[in-house]
Amino acid sequence: MDIQPLTNELPSHFADRVGQAYAQTVTTQHKKDNGQFFTPTKIAHFMANLTRQAQSKLKILDPGCGTAILSCSLIETIVQQSDTVKEIDLVVYETDKNILPYTQATLDYLGKWLKKRNIKFKVTPDTNDFVLENKECFEQSATLFFEPKNAIYDIVIANPPYFKIPKEDKRATVAKSIVWGQPNIYSIFMMVAAKLLKNNGELIFITPRSFASGNYFRAFREAFFQEIEIEQIHLFGSRTDTFDRDNVLQETLILKGKKQKLNGHFPSILVTHSNGIKDIEHYTEKVYKASELIDFNSKEKIVHLPTNETEDKVIKLFKSWTGSLNQYDIQISTGPVVSFRATQYLHEHYKNGTIFLVPLYQLINTAKMQFEWPVAKRSKPQYIELCEATRPLLLPNKNYIFLRRFSAKDDKSRLVATPYFVDISQTEFIGVENHLNYIYRPKGHLERNEILGLSALLNSNLFDTYFRTFNGNINVSATELREMPLPPLEDIKQIGNQIILQNDFSQSKVDEVINDYFDLEHIFAYEQN
Repeated sequence: MDIQPLTNELPSHFADRVGQAYAQTVTTQHKKDNGQFFTPTKIAHFMANLTRQAQSKLKILDPGCGTAILSCSLIETIVQQSDTVKEIDLVVYETDKNILPYTQATLDYLGKWLKKRNIKFKVTPDTNDFVLENKECFEQSATLFFEPKNAIYDIVIANPPYFKIPKEDKRATVAKSIVWGQPNIYSIFMMVAAKLLKNNGELIFITPRSFASGNYFRAFREAFFQEIEIEQIHLFGSRTDTFDRDNVLQETLILKGKKQKLNGHFPSILVTHSNGIKDIEHYTEKVYKASELIDFNSKEKIVHLPTNETEDKVIKLFKSWTGSLNQYDIQISTGPVVSFRATQYLHEHYKNGTIFLVPLYQLINTAKMQFEWPVAKRSKPQYIELCEATRPLLLPNKNYIFLRRFSAKDDKSRLVATPYFVDISQTEFIGVENHLNYIYRPKGHLERNEILGLSALLNSNLFDTYFRTFNGNINVSATELREMPLPPLEDIKQIGNQIILQNDFSQSKVDEVINDYFDLEHIFAYEQN
């Protein structure tokens, strides 16, 4: 480590130079394995400027600090904005042994910079795992008056690691009360940080948007909103610009919250928006009631994150609808055939003989308003054996809507719904692969106009816009669809009737029908494709 500070260089700028030097010494795989993507200086300064703490003594936590650019930016900002701060106690966590000399160089320079300004500075680097070191946060029973004994921090600022961990991982086991399935480590960092804050302490994180919805994060949202009142959320329009040095394709946000334990008060939330880093200082902003973005009375507590006036209006339209799949006796489930577990029963081509084959439907058979089967593609079986072993995996052949569970990151639309009618296949049973959800009426059949009307809605620009306000990843979960408000069933049928009459299933026609039906000219400027 032979990098030296420049004359009068700010600690954050030095930390950034040190970080770039370190990044040259490790592989992309090392960064990925450690979830190690350093915060660009502009974003670090933006996050630092969200703090409102200015008392004479401050205790600050930076878990997963890297080269400490966030700590430096935060402390610089506090010192430059207020002359009341006399003493700073900083605790930083970093488990990557390779980066520690670089981290130490930054912290040493930060100490010298503060000494010149007559500010006492104590720094404690901790090389232990942040979650395991603070596991007692999850061990106590949560009560109104309980605070962990180490709830001592005035500010926690973090760019936590982002990667999934197995549910057997020690950190997932420790945090089992807030995880489900395969958790992402960043949400556990957020929860521990929330627990370690003093009352009225500040939490400032940059994370993926994925916690805003979905089953995996439901328990996290429930617990987090009991600890933290969200004050501001900053959204980025670009998925590539935020961590462009590392070529990270990730939908991220910056969240600023305040520790307010279970006081039942849900304040307003400021939502700011920039396309990326370059225009982060020229953001747009709008204040919302918290209840406009989060339904605190719902089981899911999905967070809606509108970035513009169009998305505002779309959310309001959906909130005016009171229908749902369940209300219309319609259910959504995930296809039961997991290919790698049923390999011996799957076939790419139809065979005559002693075995009896039925259709197997998967992603390649589905497109917006279009179903195609069979599709000849290597390693994409189109048939499954009907036998005693597979019978529990098969569905009765009836009317369905197939919905892709995953979208490609560059897909124009998150929702891809495909109408399927019983007469497409002359067989009693069908197989539906695990990458598809299927929508059906458990007792009875979906009518033709219901299928086409609901498929058109799900494929529409209207529904895609709404879905993107809370879904920040490529997954389309059945849980989210069950929660989605729907217009009256009669409206869905009327839309289906119009699609049938026009006999045009193109995306442009679908959007035209939906926009006309709900008079959406004031929301979308519709363009004929």
